[in-house]
Amino acid sequence: MTGENACRAAAAPARPPGIAVRARLSAVGIAAEVAAGRVTAREVVREALARIAEADSSIRAFATVWPARALEYAAAVDRAVRDGERLPLAGVPLGVKATQRLSAPSVARLVAAGCVPVGATATPGPGTPWQTWGATDRGPTLNPLRADLSPGGSSAGSAAAVAAGMVPLATGSDGAGSVRIPAAWCAVLGLKPTGGLLPLPGSPAARPRRSVSGPLARTAADTAACFAALAGTSPSAPEPPERPLRTAWSATLGCADTRQPVAATARAFLEELARTGAVAPRPAAVRLPDAADCWHTLRARRPPGAVPAPDGGTAADRTGAELAAELDRVLGTVDLLATPTTPNPPHGHHGPGGDMSVALTWAFNITGHPALSLPAGRTAAGEPVGLQLVAAHGREADLLAVAAAAETVPQSQPH
Repeated sequence: MTGENACRAAAAPARPPGIAVRARLSAVGIAAEVAAGRVTAREVVREALARIAEADSSIRAFATVWPARALEYAAAVDRAVRDGERLPLAGVPLGVKATQRLSAPSVARLVAAGCVPVGATATPGPGTPWQTWGATDRGPTLNPLRADLSPGGSSAGSAAAVAAGMVPLATGSDGAGSVRIPAAWCAVLGLKPTGGLLPLPGSPAARPRRSVSGPLARTAADTAACFAALAGTSPSAPEPPERPLRTAWSATLGCADTRQPVAATARAFLEELARTGAVAPRPAAVRLPDAADCWHTLRARRPPGAVPAPDGGTAADRTGAELAAELDRVLGTVDLLATPTTPNPPHGHHGPGGDMSVALTWAFNITGHPALSLPAGRTAAGEPVGLQLVAAHGREADLLAVAAAAETVPQSQPH
């Protein structure tokens, strides 16, 4: 155990009275309590540290915990609140993906909104090419829903920490599905915003549109508040759509080998959403080209706009254009595109085998379309499934509106 992890037991207080009540509060609820003076940010953070000390020994969502630093941040929030400053996320404990620095623009914006970073969440370790897992010095990150399953990745610890109730919010980054996949497998919400919308570290020429920061949360309101802070806009609570959003369903996007139980579970939840009046599913032929070679080429290319390689680069540009054209065609006739988040259920800790978990997500990193994963229920084998919704560029509000409606829907029965 490293650094401040070693003093976690000393810094985290005994579980105080009322902690079970506040543990269930949303990020928006915590901020309201802190802003009203009914609780201090330091009290909230001490309780979060106590939850982490209690639960993380088994789940291993955090690679490092920062108790002393977190309490300093919390004290600064309390001073700002006393001085009359309005902080939309005042005192909200935040898990920070281990690959993101506290000085990164996305994290800095959340801190400026009042979030209190409490630790670095686990990401994949070296030694395997697959990224759908998390590693710590105490062993792999476990899925809070089923310990024998991976929590997904690469934002593995962030999703697990939110799902286990250690923190209400955590940061992630999504370059091929790394927010949406762990959100699906841990049954939380994960938003990949429009490519290029949010600030990224580095010079403008080095900022890829493919990868983007995004929140993991348990509620639509928390996801919306976190997204607003990241985007630098005024927060507003999402409400169900005023009219049903026309939604094209595709189990495979024409290119993925989607398992029947996964597709059936996601489709059943979409049908339940339709009963709320939030969406209006309709048949649509969606046939995207396989994004694999294009994604790998774009990942290796630097900086964006550089002269591509004679063969692979040209082919990648052609595939990217075909992806964009097909999505423009589909989203020209409907408001949303719905798919399972992953074609396969969560794999065990041995790895994915031949499954390509990103087959339904990474096309939207290439095209930059915003996408959201919602918890959609479980298969008959008890495996968590996510429903992915994709919108036109800049239409995160549509995704969040459906997420708000989804909170009134019971999880679909196993299929």
